[in-house]
Amino acid sequence: MTDIDAAAPEHRRRGRAARQRDRHGAEGNRGPAFLRREIPAYELLSEEGLATVEAHADQILAEVGIEIRGDDEALRLFRDAGATVDGLLVKFDPGHARSLCSTAPSEFTQHARNPERSVPIGGRNVVLAPAYGSPFVHDLLAGRRYGTVADFENFVKLAYSTPYLHHSGGTVCEPTDVPVNKRHLDMVYAHLRYSDKAFMGSVTAPERATDSIEMARIVFGTDFVDRNCVILGNVNVNSPLVWDATMTGALKTYARANQAPVVVPFILGGAMGPVTNAGAIAQSHAETLVGVALGQLVRPGSPVIYGNFLSSMALRSGSPTFGMPEPAIGSLVVGQLARRVGLPLRCSGAFTSSKLPDGQAMTESAVSFIAALQCGANFILHSAGWLEGALTMGYEKFMLDLDLCGAAGTYLKGVSLDEDEFAMDAFAEVGPGKHFFGSQHTLRHYETAFYEPSISNNDSFEQWRDAGSQSSEQRATTRWQRTLAEYQAPPIDDAVDAALREFVERRKAEMPDQWY
Repeated sequence: MTDIDAAAPEHRRRGRAARQRDRHGAEGNRGPAFLRREIPAYELLSEEGLATVEAHADQILAEVGIEIRGDDEALRLFRDAGATVDGLLVKFDPGHARSLCSTAPSEFTQHARNPERSVPIGGRNVVLAPAYGSPFVHDLLAGRRYGTVADFENFVKLAYSTPYLHHSGGTVCEPTDVPVNKRHLDMVYAHLRYSDKAFMGSVTAPERATDSIEMARIVFGTDFVDRNCVILGNVNVNSPLVWDATMTGALKTYARANQAPVVVPFILGGAMGPVTNAGAIAQSHAETLVGVALGQLVRPGSPVIYGNFLSSMALRSGSPTFGMPEPAIGSLVVGQLARRVGLPLRCSGAFTSSKLPDGQAMTESAVSFIAALQCGANFILHSAGWLEGALTMGYEKFMLDLDLCGAAGTYLKGVSLDEDEFAMDAFAEVGPGKHFFGSQHTLRHYETAFYEPSISNNDSFEQWRDAGSQSSEQRATTRWQRTLAEYQAPPIDDAVDAALREFVERRKAEMPDQWY
């Protein structure tokens, strides 16, 4: 037994595995409700450079314009606000689109069912959420397959059970065993029943956005929802330079109810935007400003998040690529633009093109995720689970990404300069040429000095071999299985739960099944 083991109380001598179970088990969701950035966001461009980007975004909106398809109300709102509308094409004088965004708040709170889990969006706050939108799921035991309601519920439970995700997310995977026009009801119910963290609602049709908000009203109360943000909706521009009625309809529905749309262009360089970074960034800024402006015209002062999704492609094959350096560096500029406009920022997560939770997956995810931390993102969607360019939600990838999310929490704390951090008593105790392992300073910080990932293995080769020579993917399988086995649902009022179930059953009965 070492000096430190002999001096430590019993709970410190149970070993690394026991400590990890305490931190990452079913009760492990008792981490901080959100992260607080103590390191500065990276400022890549000068003020002159940012003004140049904005000028080109203005030029796109003034000379090329943006189409609003199938939404006469949106066209009327922009016309009445002073934009030039010619058929479906809307153009803005330089600076006009940005001025229409000026009523949006720079920071707001999204309230969770558990008030202790409410999250501030904006400022120096950082909120991590799972991946979003995958039709397939993957694990090492069953391989790749279409997602189901059971898979959806599993990922909600996994997100609830970790201290490293602060948000339940939205469409964490598509439950393809439920009709397209009804699955949003099961998804929102799962978020509200199996988690008490903040969540996202449906955006695939305005009426589905309305259903999502109605279910939130059952839980929070109509008056509370009218005064406070309790739900987010991820709305995508149909890049390049098109807003379609499905997305504008969902955006208006959330804004009208005082809930927050996350306005996100999806620019695949070489397909939905230029291959050059500056052009893609200017396009992204222009498209986002128009979406934010529309929400503010519907309800001035309603919350909104400035979104970003830059990606690249393999030009020889036309295949999308993720976790590449060009979009990562572009995110740094987008972060500066969002702060310049005064809006909270949603940015990239743990992106990868890999089909498996392998070395490629984690390398690409680390590049993308670090860019999100450095660019100043406030809401990081796709923080855990993303595989195959968002086509697949991976169980093992989810657990591996959680270790990256945990590391992010430590990274964002920066360096403390408290007197105890300088360890002067330890220098006096140890002196030259001796080790610090058994010093009183080390004992005081024994359990908190360093971040401990749950899946990484730091044993000796012999210890690792004798324990079964498992890969990180295999250890991740054990982790997600145990987490689900130990999951305990958060409490919910029986009457509220019954009302949610009745709403879901009634709405499903009101419409025929649609599978496409």
